[in-house]
Amino acid sequence: MVKLSVIVPFFNVQTFAPDVLRSLRANAREDFEFILVDDCSTDGTPALLERAGRELPGAVVLRHEHNGGLATARNTGLDAARGEYLTFLDGDDWLAPGYYDRLVAYIEELAVDFVRTDHVQCTGRTRTVQRVPHGRRGVVLDPRGAILPADRSTSVDYPYAWAGIYHRRLLDEGLLHFRDGLRTAEDRPWIWRLHREARTFAVAGLLGVFYRRGVATSLTQIGDVRQLDFLRAFDRIIEETALDENAKEFLPKAVRTYCAIIAHHLTNIERFEPQVARALRTKSAGALRRLPPELVKDAVNSMDYDRAVLLRRLRRRPAGASGAAGVAA
Repeated sequence: MVKLSVIVPFFNVQTFAPDVLRSLRANAREDFEFILVDDCSTDGTPALLERAGRELPGAVVLRHEHNGGLATARNTGLDAARGEYLTFLDGDDWLAPGYYDRLVAYIEELAVDFVRTDHVQCTGRTRTVQRVPHGRRGVVLDPRGAILPADRSTSVDYPYAWAGIYHRRLLDEGLLHFRDGLRTAEDRPWIWRLHREARTFAVAGLLGVFYRRGVATSLTQIGDVRQLDFLRAFDRIIEETALDENAKEFLPKAVRTYCAIIAHHLTNIERFEPQVARALRTKSAGALRRLPPELVKDAVNSMDYDRAVLLRRLRRRPAGASGAAGVAA
């Protein structure tokens, strides 16, 4: 039986793919499988994966005929996965040797639905440890209890799917798939759903994932229309959380985070293409109008002066004011 399925999407990462493939080899075990999903790359990535399919123990290579984005590529891997446990990795990141052995041992020892882990952020030559924003480690926890408080960073603000390991029962219950077609913020509704609906989780102080930031080809560095998918992602969070039995407690957190992300993008609006920047303002104003007014007011009042001014100005923006025809999120 396959103990662990590792799902790794790749798209035009020929510069970085050799690092991740070498690190997977250093984590190989006879009961591990590595599902390598080529999301219709147009550079040298397919040739590297073809070779990995022959040389990397446990490798399964899948290829999309059309580029679908990270969420869709992960779903392809999930549909093919056979493991008792599942995890993710991105095609431009890498692992410490033997990391997956330790990760599997951890979740088996605690017998929880999922485990969240710290990671190392790599920006150029700088290495920074990023911690799961939850203090209690090595104990069984209630995932719903880690959503709040609304005014502090919590586990739902640490959305990285690759920073953890997940029991197969979550896949069977429909909790591990991502919303197809989301090009950014795909982890956000995913982590919220996981914390609302799973039964148990734990936090591990394991360091083994090296997350590469500032890559020029990364979508987070590109200011095109795909960035606006964060609006669809957060609309999904609001819709699903509003149906929860504890919606009154959870919605202030969801609205506060949504407003903070809108403010973040407005603060960095100069990196967007002009037409996309106009669409960002218009669609963000529409999002604020859709949210419960009192919760938006409370969220804005809790922010620093500059972000609060941006959001208050946006809330006063007339409905329909755009000049962004033809741009869709």
